[in-house]
Amino acid sequence: MFDRDAHLPNLEQTSLVDEINNACKKYAQKSAFNYLGKSYTFAAIDQYAKAFSAWLQQNTYLEPGDRIAIQLPNVIHYPIAAIAAMRMGLVIVNTNPLYTARELSHQFKDSGAKAIVVLEGIANTVNKTLPESNIETVILVSANTLNEHQTISLSHAQQVISFGEVLTKGKSLSPTEVTFDNRALSLLQYTGGTTGVSKGAMLSQHNLLSNIYQVISRIDSVFKPGEEKLVLPLPLYHIFAFTISYMYFIRGCSSILIPNPSDLDQFVQLIANENFTAFAGINTLLIGLTNHEKFKTLNFSKLKFTITGGAATTMAAIKSWHNVTGCKVSEGWGLSESSPALTLNPPSDPQASCAGLPVLSTEIRIVDSKGNSLEQGKEGEVWARGPQVMLGYWQRPEATSETLTADGWLKTGDIGYIQADGFIKLVDRKKDMIIVSGFNVYPNEIEDVLSSHEHVLEAAVIGMPSDKTGESIRAYVTLKSVNCTVELLKQYCREQLTGYKNPKEIIFTQALPKSPVGKILRRELRQQALAEIEKIAEA
Repeated sequence: MFDRDAHLPNLEQTSLVDEINNACKKYAQKSAFNYLGKSYTFAAIDQYAKAFSAWLQQNTYLEPGDRIAIQLPNVIHYPIAAIAAMRMGLVIVNTNPLYTARELSHQFKDSGAKAIVVLEGIANTVNKTLPESNIETVILVSANTLNEHQTISLSHAQQVISFGEVLTKGKSLSPTEVTFDNRALSLLQYTGGTTGVSKGAMLSQHNLLSNIYQVISRIDSVFKPGEEKLVLPLPLYHIFAFTISYMYFIRGCSSILIPNPSDLDQFVQLIANENFTAFAGINTLLIGLTNHEKFKTLNFSKLKFTITGGAATTMAAIKSWHNVTGCKVSEGWGLSESSPALTLNPPSDPQASCAGLPVLSTEIRIVDSKGNSLEQGKEGEVWARGPQVMLGYWQRPEATSETLTADGWLKTGDIGYIQADGFIKLVDRKKDMIIVSGFNVYPNEIEDVLSSHEHVLEAAVIGMPSDKTGESIRAYVTLKSVNCTVELLKQYCREQLTGYKNPKEIIFTQALPKSPVGKILRRELRQQALAEIEKIAEA
């Protein structure tokens, strides 16, 4: 059972690194991660991370507080690099492996990252960005092994080395222990916020550790230290998966890393013989897996906890998951700016399509447009305050002051209300942000890309309901020239944008709705689109 009036333990004298180190000693011979069918013990992860940090300390100019980008999918190299970086007092910059050179360039320049750990197959994209970045050291990862010593040539890199060679050379070195403030910056989690400008949410180890204990408290009835086995298909560069993975790690539990969750055949194969007890996913995965014939035949007798986040979980997905696995879905809600969890449904009695109850030591307010608190049941913007809330936005004091109040309230940009039972219900987003498969998509960015095409006059982007991804992207475009096709623009977007940001639909139109001052009115486009859907449903 959970206690709504309970509070977090005092975490002032400990850090996430302390908890990681303790877990490596206490659970040394237990499995920490399972990757591509191979188990890696806590002791092995500990030794690999020590070798990695020792090499960095003695072969680079990286110092505590410097930024290191990690651009990897769910490969075993990720937790090794991340643990090593945290032990060195470095700031991790989580980076999506699918980003284009344009997207990477902004993130590298903004963060000032001095090193990067990147998958070998995408290193050439990173290479294009190096002349305008501060990155000096590139560490290349071969996804299938920790022992690869071969590297490819990168014309713009000062130092290129394979992950395997770093481990081999670092094995004979001794890392220098670093003392640092647990409230100092530890992670830069980039998010577009509500304005579309990519900003780095600054998270400390205290933020992250607080959120870990907040979630543990909510799920303690189904969470036994040293015994759980988590299926983790969500990418570790996403804040939801990042925090959940370390929650399981510091409690001596194992995580099964799924490197490519879109390959459902491989996904099912990787977990088929595992007696997993927990699953972390999003709406898309729940739907995809429960419609996979081989998944339906798995043994779910040990599964007792399923957590979803990143995007709203539909009733259809919740029912389908329960019917197939026998496990209820505990939906949570939060933001990159809150490490991320602000609310979570109790596993014993979750409310479907509801954000859940606030986690420990977290206050929730519903406010009107002037910031005045609204009574229970009234809809307004959701504000939150707690120890998991970010330090601010990296090098953006104005954006920070717009999002964080002087007394610590985070303006989430989500619209919702508090039910009579204290559960939080979200009804809409304040701005025009679109969520595709758990990832934030910002219309401004896509409109800018489309508008840069020689045949495009103007563009407007909205989100459309999607059973598969939660929302999909629809773009309305006015043209300068008739010598343009939908496929031409889609191809152009594919070259400029990560896959989940690409418009599923592009509609040519003669004019876009505008305000008297010329501002494109996306809300009118949404209303028209929803009206079209209703007509089709009625027919």
